[in-house]
Amino acid sequence: MGIKTVLCDLLGIEYPIIQGGMALVATAELAAAVSEAGALGVIAAGDADPESVRKEIHKVRALTSKPFGINVYLLSPFAAEVMRVVIDEKVPVVTTGAGSPGQYVPSLKDAGVKVLSVVSSVNMARRLERAGVDAVIAEGMECGGHIGQIASMPLVPQIADAVDIPVVAAGGIYDGRGLVAALALGAVGVQMGTRFLCAAECPVHPGYKQAIIAAKDRSTVVIGQSTGHPVRVLQNRFAREVLQGGAGEDSKAAFSDMAVDALRRAVFDGDIEYGCLMAGQVAAMVSREESCKEIIGHVMATASDALRRLGSYTFPLGG
Repeated sequence: MGIKTVLCDLLGIEYPIIQGGMALVATAELAAAVSEAGALGVIAAGDADPESVRKEIHKVRALTSKPFGINVYLLSPFAAEVMRVVIDEKVPVVTTGAGSPGQYVPSLKDAGVKVLSVVSSVNMARRLERAGVDAVIAEGMECGGHIGQIASMPLVPQIADAVDIPVVAAGGIYDGRGLVAALALGAVGVQMGTRFLCAAECPVHPGYKQAIIAAKDRSTVVIGQSTGHPVRVLQNRFAREVLQGGAGEDSKAAFSDMAVDALRRAVFDGDIEYGCLMAGQVAAMVSREESCKEIIGHVMATASDALRRLGSYTFPLGG
């Protein structure tokens, strides 16, 4: 049983699922595999220079003819240049994080690029709707990496009630139960990150994947809160030292540099003790490595199961 929403029509995809734009993780290979499986694959530009992003765009197009997106980190020193590459290369979709893409929206829309922006508050969602974005991604604090202060369950319906553009739910989504719940809250689809960390096509070090697979329900912690840029990660020696005040939480810039260096150690070297293992709370539900096709197939199958279960209930009128 398929589930088609306005998100599918907006992005030209089969299933209402977007893969999160995870820095250093969301490569052309992962994005292409997600897109080939019927969802929207997303390449993370992160702090990469524009020509590196252009090469990833060419790679993904060599691997799939289906729609894909680029996640632009608006605090990157190359953000403006990356946006020009996106327009030049006629990328179908852009997702943005860490601010407002308002200054870029007119040029992107003139080029036919769909713009979806990650938000963690009602005010930001309203602001971006006025800026002209096509949809917002309401991301709850259950997610991995940089987080806001509101959980998905209260955040998504508040934003859905506050704006007229489509809302995508993110944070705490593992399978079809999360997708159906998101639809019930007023969203038109979901964005998933942590589960795709253990996709067979994801390039992270096997040690990172095994740390995700071994995670329990209370395995994640939030670091960096004193900097104003909190980050959800798996507990390890790196996280404990930061929380104990031994790793520079006093400076936002120093913390950011430290976290990026530690993320590189995790992604490329598999350092599970001193690497920054960004992961959401659903890490506890990930039990094995699977292909993107298997992951998306499981999400849609469990969504159908959830809908059937709901359909078996009776809802008497009155009381």
